[in-house]
This record gives sequence, structure tokens and C-alpha cells, in this order.
Amino acid sequence: MKVLISGANGMIGSALTQALEARGDTVHRLVRGAKARGGDVRWSPLEGTIDDAALVGHDAVVHLAGEPIAGRWTSNKRSAIHESRVLGTELLTSALARIPTRPDVLVCASAAGFYGDGKQAELTEESPQGRGFLAQVVKDWEAAAEPALAAGIRTVHLRAGMVLSPRGGALQQLMLPFRMGVGGRVGSGRQYWAWIGLHELVGLFLRALDDSSMRGVYNAVAPQQTTNREFTRTFGKVLGRPTFLPAPAAALRLALGDLADEMLLASQRVVPQRLTASHHDWQDADLEATLRREIAAG
Repeated sequence: MKVLISGANGMIGSALTQALEARGDTVHRLVRGAKARGGDVRWSPLEGTIDDAALVGHDAVVHLAGEPIAGRWTSNKRSAIHESRVLGTELLTSALARIPTRPDVLVCASAAGFYGDGKQAELTEESPQGRGFLAQVVKDWEAAAEPALAAGIRTVHLRAGMVLSPRGGALQQLMLPFRMGVGGRVGSGRQYWAWIGLHELVGLFLRALDDSSMRGVYNAVAPQQTTNREFTRTFGKVLGRPTFLPAPAAALRLALGDLADEMLLASQRVVPQRLTASHHDWQDADLEATLRREIAAG
């Protein structure tokens, strides 16, 4: 299979590229600027340009690119988060829809942030959009793939929870304070944190590429529903460190603004209903085992 990946150099993209190449697939990248190599496809989402001719011949496309969410959400940061996802997806899917030979499947990264703060309710793929900046970003991000869907390309959106890997993302940022013994619950600790191991998520992308029955939105989260308090206790156990210093909600809001409310303090009890119904073979269903695996793989 010849697979084109946007965001191939990121945490998920690098791991997925390695997995695809290990099984004999050919991987090309969507790249900006002059760093293209043989088979790569040039594009510029902000300028609205993409090399249509170079898209032809790919069997599948995986779309991962987007401005990192972390950081204080200034007006410029909000624009970058939204535009990088929506404009990039519109540009790519419109091009895929108009080329003469289209890929069979498009698999897009998405996020559990779609549900906003669900309090203690279980959130399935059928649950409505929540409130907040991230919820609107995810809605617009997924909607931007409509040209591919209308062109008959099988399209899958994987709404991932917090991806556990010391190579990047939230877990990488948590490693230092927890190893220093100054980690603890966030706010009340009663809010649910949706999570998935990097190894499991890569497996889901591979399955979405291969399994022609997969279409539409899937909650890409582990089946074990975990509160922040439980996550904190388990992480400390794995690292062999105490976890008795909480991070007060007020201090987080002062330091991070809206990001604190939408990513750290919001409760997302997300359930992988469609994956469970399809009898998905979970590799990382238990938080402690997943943390141990990912930290060891490091």
C-alpha cells in the first residue's frame, strides 16, 4: 500500500510511519517548503496550494497535521489552531476529490474535545457537540473533510483522547514534575480524563486503513474510564513517586486561561462504543499496563 501522511514528523506520524514501513508499505509525506524528498507532496495550507499531480497514485491518506494545542490561547494561537486544521483539511480533501485517480480511504485525526465538559455523563459517538473553543474546532475540522466523503472516498475520523507517550504530548509534560515528586491531582480530581496509548492509537490507524467496514467517527479512547485522581495515583505508582501536591483549579486558570478549563478541568467520560461493538482487540485497555509499556518504550 502507498500511504500519504500529513504531520508525518509528529509523535503520532513518526510512530505510524515506522509501523507502516515495518509491514512493507510505502510512506510519502505532505511537506511544506523545500524539504521534500522523492515521493513527497508539497502543500501550503495557509497559501491554499497543493501539488495535485503528486497526490495521484496513493492508495490511502492519513491526515494528522495541525498546530499544537498546548500553550496559552491568545487570539493568534486560537486562529492558528483552528486554521491549521480546517484550512488544511479543506485544501487536502478538495484536492483528493478532484484528482482523476483517488485514494480508497482517508483517515483523519480528530479529538475527544468535541464533547466539551460532559460532567459525569458517558459520551459516545452519538453524543452531541459540547461547548467551548475546542468543541467548535473539532466540529469544523471534521466537517472540512466533506469533499472527500462526497467524492466517494471512505473517510474515518478517530477522536483521540490524551495520547500516552513520553515522546510528546501531555504525558511528556507531566513526566518531570511527577518524577520530582511534585505531581498531584488537577483541581478536584473527579473529572474524567479520556486517554489512549500511542501503541494502541497507531494500531487503530492501521485498522482504519485496512478495514473497509470502518467509516465515520470513532472514539479512539481506552475502554477503561479513569478520573484524574485515579490517573494521578496510577502514574505516581508507575514512577514510584508520591502524588500528594494538587494543582488548584484557580492557579491553573490563572496560568493557562481557557486551556485549563477545556483540557485539564473538563470531564470527558468518553466511551469507545463503536470499537467495542466491532469487537476491537484492545492491546492497551488498562492504564497502569499502558503507562508501563509506553514509558519503557520511551
